[in-house]
Amino acid sequence: MNDLIQFAQGHLLLSVAWLVVAVLLAYAQLRHMASAPQAVSPQTLTNLVNRENGVVIDIRAQADYNKGHIHGAINIPLSKVKDSIKDLEKYQDTPIIMVCANGISVAAACSTLKKSGMQQVHKLSGGMGSWVGDNLPLVK
Repeated sequence: MNDLIQFAQGHLLLSVAWLVVAVLLAYAQLRHMASAPQAVSPQTLTNLVNRENGVVIDIRAQADYNKGHIHGAINIPLSKVKDSIKDLEKYQDTPIIMVCANGISVAAACSTLKKSGMQQVHKLSGGMGSWVGDNLPLVK
């Protein structure tokens, strides 16, 4: 510990720069965590739909949606999410669970909805891959 203090005293500018970078990284990480959608498991998705009238939005392409989707899911392709915000305003007070193929590409859609004022935006962890992996039912 003495060596660290001695180094900091000997290299004050370098130490201050390191401290500023560390604070900025921590701030960026906390901000990202606060704005990122909450990932939910397939079981939690089912609970949100059944107990809180949650709405499932499937952002995959129409062809993928037609091959199999979660019962009651609304298909809004990722490229049309911005244009569909007005249609989704009626779900403002209910949980919205966004679903994509693998749980990765849904972040942009969740961010768009959060920026439009929707507070309860979630994403299915692992996307449809986790839903199918848990052998849960699909509607075709």
